[in-house]
Formats: sequence, structure tokens, C-alpha cells
Amino acid sequence: MNTFVYKKAAGITALSASMSDFEYVKHSHEEYAMGVTLRGVQQYNLDGSFQSSYRDGVMLFHPEQVHDGRSQDRTGIDYVMVYIQPNLFMELAGLKEIVKFSSPIVYNRGLKQSILNLVRAVFAHKDESLCYELLAALADHFSEIEMRAMFGKQDSLMTRAKEMIYANLDHVLKLDELCGELGLTKFQFIRAFKANTGISPYRFFLNSKLEHAKRIIERNKDIYAAVAACGFVDLSHLNKHFKRVYGITAMEYMSNIR
Repeated sequence: MNTFVYKKAAGITALSASMSDFEYVKHSHEEYAMGVTLRGVQQYNLDGSFQSSYRDGVMLFHPEQVHDGRSQDRTGIDYVMVYIQPNLFMELAGLKEIVKFSSPIVYNRGLKQSILNLVRAVFAHKDESLCYELLAALADHFSEIEMRAMFGKQDSLMTRAKEMIYANLDHVLKLDELCGELGLTKFQFIRAFKANTGISPYRFFLNSKLEHAKRIIERNKDIYAAVAACGFVDLSHLNKHFKRVYGITAMEYMSNIR
């Protein structure tokens, strides 16, 4: 059985999940994500390397880090996650720029317990003031995590490509227009984009549409506004793609966070 439950409080999203035969498609999140494996072995591909998170492993993901995910076997896994917007993460950590984690999985008892405390408070609908205090307590452990600058020399062409994709999420992906603006052939662009991001232009485009749809659902509690604003054919089209990335449909997600 696969179960995914999302809750929001204090500016963060918490997830409690159990899965045995579900597999996440390759995707990324705009937020920082920190999670704890509670049972089983969670496996995923991350930045071209294979990762296994065992019980009590703390999984760390920086924004736009491409990954998939599954249980090692049919006995399944239980885990929790917290998703923190980059600006909030930088404020909590006292940073002036986005950073990435040096290690994708750490075994840190204090950090693990802080994540669990925060998730439990969000799911128990505790006062937001307490959730903020627990979020601050979580941030106290950030100094124990090795981080480094997110970007070296940025690829200006790929940055421009992403900006153009973000600006046209309500349309289909038009490779001809993108490549014309960038002065690349289609195949040059596809190879360069995948080398830069670890994901194909179409998957990045679709993932960005889903992230945008999720924000609209959170903000407006209007599923059909998300369908229209993100250029999905209909609700079933959005639901199908949403489930492959978040484990539940967009309609179920809206019910979770109400």
C-alpha cells in the first residue's frame, strides 16, 4: 500500500509517506528538502549517483536537484520530509546565497529528531508559534551539515533557457522558439540542457508546470485554476502527472492542505 499525506504550517510543507511498489519519476523541487527514513531502505538516483538511505538516515536535497525514488524491495519504506522555500532556508541558516549539501545522506541524531519533532507538530495541528520554534530548533543543526556554494560559473544560455520556460508554463514547450533565441539546434540544446540540469528540457518543463500548479492549489485552493494556468488539457491530465511526482493526485493534495 502506498500512502502520501501532506500538511502545511509555518511556511513549510511536511510529508508523511509509506510506499512499497510506487516509484517516483525523475523530478526536482524548488525547495530545500530534508527527510528521515523510518523503516526500510529508500533508494534513488541523485546527480548521477545511486543512493541508499537506511533507517534513521537523514536525506538532504537542495533546490532543483534531480532525483527519483523507490523502496529497495516490496517490504516497503516509511519516511517523512520537510520542504523549505530557499529564502526561508537562507534566513534560518544565515546565508546570503543558495547552497548545496556536500553529503546527500547523513546520520545525525539531533538533526533527525528535530525533523521528526517538526513533522509531528505540523501533523498534530500545533500552534504555528510552536512550529516556528521547532523550525528554529531544526536550523540550529544546519551548522553540523557541510554545505558549499550552489553555483560556480553559471551557464548563461541555460539560465536564459530556464527563464523562457518559466515564462511560458501555460503553453506547450516550443523547442524551435527556444533554440532560435539561444542560437542552438534542437539536438545541441537538448544535450546541453541535460548536461547542465541532469534532466531533459521536456521533463524540466513538465516539472515546472507541476510546481506552479502546486503553488496555485496551496494559495487559491482552486484546482481548476491550476489546470487552466498551467496549460493542462483537463483535470485528469494534471492528476496523472501530479501523482507521478508527489505520490497523490492534485485533487488529493488540495484535500490534504485544506
